[in-house]
Parts: sequence; C-alpha cells; structure tokens
Amino acid sequence: MTSANIEDMKARVKQAAGSLTDDDKLKRRGKRKGKRDHAAASVKKAVDKASDKIQAGVEAVKDRFDRN
Repeated sequence: MTSANIEDMKARVKQAAGSLTDDDKLKRRGKRKGKRDHAAASVKKAVDKASDKIQAGVEAVKDRFDRN
C-alpha cells in the first residue's frame, strides 16, 4: 500500500468521524483535516504516476542504446 493510499484512507476516516458525530466543531475539524489529507493523497498519487512515466521513458532510452 502506498503512502498516497494511506493518506486517502485517513481523509475518508476523518470525514466519516466528523459526519457521524453531532459535534459541529468536530465535524468542521474532521472535514478540514480530511480535505487536506485527501489533497495530499491526490498530489502524492500524481507525483508517483509522473515518476513511473519518467522511469519508463528512461528505461526505453537505455534499451535503445543497449541495442546499438
């Protein structure tokens, strides 16, 4: 499991906990932190995806040079 998936799960748990309680302060806090964690997870996923594409490109270039 990647750290991005863990961050996403944290965000979902915090948002659910805020929704299940009747404490308005906890709801606001849970939503705010949940949104922040969800945003962090989205950024990490995007960076991981970009990194994988760059690594695949580098490997393709290496393969081309190795054949010649």
